[in-house]
Amino acid sequence: QVHVVESGGGLVQAGGSLRLSCAASGRTFSRYAMGWFRQAPGKEREFVAAISWSGGSTYYADSVKGRFTISRDNAKNTVYLQMNSLKPEDTSVYYCAASIRFPGGTYDSGDYTYWGQGTQVTVSS
Repeated sequence: QVHVVESGGGLVQAGGSLRLSCAASGRTFSRYAMGWFRQAPGKEREFVAAISWSGGSTYYADSVKGRFTISRDNAKNTVYLQMNSLKPEDTSVYYCAASIRFPGGTYDSGDYTYWGQGTQVTVSS
């Protein structure tokens, strides 16, 4: 069992930055790929970014490529999402998730087993 908790959300003006953190429990954190997803009101949950178990591979949605950076610190059981040049359309609840079955990383939310409760990010124009 893996417990995942996000933090770092908040209100920011367009063009600003935020860094989300995701702390995961368990001694086997380094075996999991980790991903960030987001869901805006009335919309489907969408993929944002993912990172392999080692951090050697990263994946991004086209909408955030060049603005967001995912990273991980396996010694701290933590994954980060650095979000720069934020836009109002980035406003969503952001979720962190862990994938046991696909440690190399995956875009598909169905491949993730453990999910956090989410953290709200609001970007004002």
